[in-house]
Amino acid sequence: MEKNLTTGSVFKSVLSFSLPYLLSYFLQTLYGMADLFIIGQFNGVASTTAVSIGSQAMHMLTVIIVGLAMGSTILIGQAVGGGKQKEASRAIGNTVTLFFALSVLLMAILLLAVKPVTAALSTPAEAAGDTVSYLTVCFLGIPFITAYNIISSVFRGMGDSKSPMYFIAAACAANIALDYLFIGIFGLGAAGAALGTTLSQTFSVAVSFLYIRKQKTGIALTAKDFRPCKKTMKELFRIGFPVALQDGLIQISFMVITIIANRRGLNDAAAVGIVEKLIGILFLVPSSMLSTVSALGAQNIGAGKHDRAASVLRYASAIAILWGIAAVAVMQISAEPFIGLFTAHDKVLLLGSQYMRGYVWDCLLAGIHFCFSGYFCAYGLSGISFLHNLLSILCARIPLAYLASIRFPDTLLPMGLATSAGSLLSVIVCVIAFLWLRKHFIP
Repeated sequence: MEKNLTTGSVFKSVLSFSLPYLLSYFLQTLYGMADLFIIGQFNGVASTTAVSIGSQAMHMLTVIIVGLAMGSTILIGQAVGGGKQKEASRAIGNTVTLFFALSVLLMAILLLAVKPVTAALSTPAEAAGDTVSYLTVCFLGIPFITAYNIISSVFRGMGDSKSPMYFIAAACAANIALDYLFIGIFGLGAAGAALGTTLSQTFSVAVSFLYIRKQKTGIALTAKDFRPCKKTMKELFRIGFPVALQDGLIQISFMVITIIANRRGLNDAAAVGIVEKLIGILFLVPSSMLSTVSALGAQNIGAGKHDRAASVLRYASAIAILWGIAAVAVMQISAEPFIGLFTAHDKVLLLGSQYMRGYVWDCLLAGIHFCFSGYFCAYGLSGISFLHNLLSILCARIPLAYLASIRFPDTLLPMGLATSAGSLLSVIVCVIAFLWLRKHFIP
């Protein structure tokens, strides 16, 4: 349902848009955690590691798709804010055409490369077979994963963050039920976890199409809107490609850290995988703030309300900072009980707690630069977000994680801190870029 977010209280707009988005992220994270939690109840460390590694690879693919779809959200948001319905329809139609072709191509390539991908991740030998099985099934579901995320991006560009929440809720409920069926009853292990994920995504897409047909969504498309338009495609790529590349590099950096941990042994690999899942929950607020700033900012920029867009950034940043402070405090005091939800293995519990206490600082720092990234993207300046993340990865996150692994072989705390150091560098670059833009570029 199309919703104009360029009037009324800025704070209320931020909350009304971000809360459904936050719940959507929570459900999507719960969706991913369900595989890891349920496989841990019925199988051993090797299967848990396989699902952990496989789900990280799929998460990387998903965030790249979502990053590229940012171009759609921004174009649609600016068109809606400016009252340009034809441009909004053309952006939606071209988005569908682009991502349908992309998803089929990705599926074919990755199915052929599933074993090399597993090897490239330095998957422990004990978990290699299960990882291949998990990824094969998930790769077959790429068109449905893509469809869900594109539908959600379109709705959010129109100012509707509630509908995607309903779609992911349906998928989450289906995934949990199917995981218990395939893993617990049928004993399919990692392959069962992947099958549950793929089928639940398919169910979510079916629910979203039924919703679109029965509700007045504000989408009025003609066959002409689906024909590739050079100008529209160019804008989709101009905004979305740097974000996709940025998000891909971020995920690659985390995969590199995962590879470093995998080479330290099965316990380290399992510990890092569990913490990554928990961090996914802690990053719900920063991630929702990024998307809120980009969507609300785009509509207000399209309406020529630049000061209001800046206010969206300020409110979102304040929320992200308060959340980050709370997350750091809780995890410094009680990391072990949270890690213990996923493992009873003493060594994995110790290593996971160490990694979490270092990594959790990233929740505070990333919350800040996520908001700035959303603001830059709302103006179509996604290249700035790409730049600060690239500097963060190459100058801090990967080299410091590698050095920490060499210098501190008995603890994962320094490796966690290395990730946080990368976000600190991003915050510094973002503040400098924001001040320069406000002075020289943004009205």
